[in-house]
Amino acid sequence: MDLVSPPPPPPHSAGYSSPPHANPIATTPNTPNSASSPSPSNSTTPTTPSRYENQKRRDWNTFCQYLRNHRPPLSLPMCSGAHVLEFLRYLDQFGKTKVHNQTCPFFGLPNPPAPCPCPLRQAWGSLDALIGRLRAAYEEHGGRPEANPFGARAVRIYLREVRDFQAKARGVSYEKKRKRPKQKVTVTPPPSDSGSNG
Repeated sequence: MDLVSPPPPPPHSAGYSSPPHANPIATTPNTPNSASSPSPSNSTTPTTPSRYENQKRRDWNTFCQYLRNHRPPLSLPMCSGAHVLEFLRYLDQFGKTKVHNQTCPFFGLPNPPAPCPCPLRQAWGSLDALIGRLRAAYEEHGGRPEANPFGARAVRIYLREVRDFQAKARGVSYEKKRKRPKQKVTVTPPPSDSGSNG
């Protein structure tokens, strides 16, 4: 964890909007402190955490803040997949993605021609990436992989349902793009002149 508090992230840098009451720079007890135990190879220049690591730390702190604010407050070992689903539904209020209701005339249109009263929600891709980061952070903070609430079956099912509904509602395909197989470069040898001597 940094000894100096980093500035708050810009409003659109995260995959989802952090709740206004969450403290993105709160400390967690099991975070290793790289400044107190520098390795011999990089003792002169501290390494800067990657964007992924910074985002993962902010996401983890936001989730821990959510658990503390939960009524009744929850401890991490008591957290289950159901609590993760509550957290994901809670985050929807901070979403920026228009998801049309089935009764909306723009349901299924990728670019609606006019505004509508349909709600803003978290985009499926943002939720999926968030769960991936929280799943990794849980294990980094001492959680057992087999007890990881972010990997619960209910969470996977919920994400799949969100993806499918948003694909229909927004007229966007979330199919995985297949990688093109690398084309083999075949080198044809030049014609030999062995038979034309003479």
